[in-house]
Amino acid sequence: MDAFLLSRLQFALNISFHILFPTITIALGWFLFYFKLRSNLSGHPVWMRIYRFWVRVFALTFALGVVSGVTMSFQFGTNWPGFMEKAGNVAGPLLGYEVLTAFFLEATFLGIMLFGIRRVPNWLHTLATFVVAAGTTLSAFWILSLNSWMHTPQGYEVIDGVIYAKDWSAIIFNPSFPYRFAHMLLASGLTASFLIAGLSAYRIFKGDNKIAPKLALKTATYTAAVLIPLQILAGDMHGLNTLEHQPQKIAAMEGVWHTEQGAPLLLFAIPDAENKTNHFEIAIPNMASLILTHDANGEIKGLNEFEGEHPPVAPVFYSFRVMVGMGMLMLFAAWCGAYWLFRKDALPDWLTKVFIGMSFSGWVATLAGWYVTEVGRQPYLVSGVLTTQDAVTGLPPANIAMSFSLYAALYVVLLIAYIRTLTLMCRKSVGIEEISAEERAQAKQPLSPIQAN
Repeated sequence: MDAFLLSRLQFALNISFHILFPTITIALGWFLFYFKLRSNLSGHPVWMRIYRFWVRVFALTFALGVVSGVTMSFQFGTNWPGFMEKAGNVAGPLLGYEVLTAFFLEATFLGIMLFGIRRVPNWLHTLATFVVAAGTTLSAFWILSLNSWMHTPQGYEVIDGVIYAKDWSAIIFNPSFPYRFAHMLLASGLTASFLIAGLSAYRIFKGDNKIAPKLALKTATYTAAVLIPLQILAGDMHGLNTLEHQPQKIAAMEGVWHTEQGAPLLLFAIPDAENKTNHFEIAIPNMASLILTHDANGEIKGLNEFEGEHPPVAPVFYSFRVMVGMGMLMLFAAWCGAYWLFRKDALPDWLTKVFIGMSFSGWVATLAGWYVTEVGRQPYLVSGVLTTQDAVTGLPPANIAMSFSLYAALYVVLLIAYIRTLTLMCRKSVGIEEISAEERAQAKQPLSPIQAN
């Protein structure tokens, strides 16, 4: 394999591993803030017990996100020097803002969250939790702003082949940013919700009959039940924005090879790039046009309109269906879970196992969506301005292959260790006393049925 393909594979590996952890921490920080507020308002120590369990999960996840993020950023200089040479005037400041305004903020107050619970006033600890949650969201803001600009660049000028910032407000708030930012925040909310619900269901399945996992399960399930319809709406709006600015990506997502009116929605097909057609199609007539143009006979441009400038079809086509399929499964699980918890105050055994199995379902949907987004931008690194081929390194392929192999081995070990640690934390919590005598004495009031729901 040549340096170009190896560099792409290595960056794909790094970003795929890295994105798993911010996808959890962005929303988990807000869950922690909610748990802390409930503890402050109710005075019942069970909420602090929930907080203490999940703040440890947050710290572990945050650490892995930081490490993998640093590794990923190195590749801008090693594997993709052309990107920073030509687009560094835009990318550099946005990455710098993310570090200065978000990462330092999170890292500073995370110490208070973890170690200051008995050492600082309660109001300060609550404030620290809020600041960390806000910091994770602010971090996502800057990263998504840069990534969205790479898809829909605005506010720049090119002088002697180098991109210069001309209007920072247009750069930051580029046309696709609001949709992609909202889509990512909701994706994080669903990822964290299913992780909390899944691990809480696992604790209950292992015989943990304490209040804490039941409350955490209810909180996460109800949150997921509310967020998933919002995510579907945000996804639809994002799709309309993509149709306007990146029609070639939509064509690849829908498997539309030739411009047509009344395009069908392909539930399944096998794209054939060589013959520019699909095999074994299972389709709903006119539905793609209806969804994308709100007109059953609306026109969707085909890949034939973008010869040489459209992404590889199969990865985008299949990833999009994995994302949508997982979203439908999340909708089913969240609404079924909300029904059983509201009506019966507990999940049936089969649904408990479903939630356990879907603990990391948010990762699957996020990765699939990310592949649709990033592969769908090809062959450009900055759409219409800088191609991926023009930014790649001149390093020998053997060097890249060696680092790629080392990264892959390390990430496999870290991912197994992460999931194993979460499992052990859940098992250990089963035998831990829920509320100590000291905490029980400090409780302002018992947990009422209303508070429990």
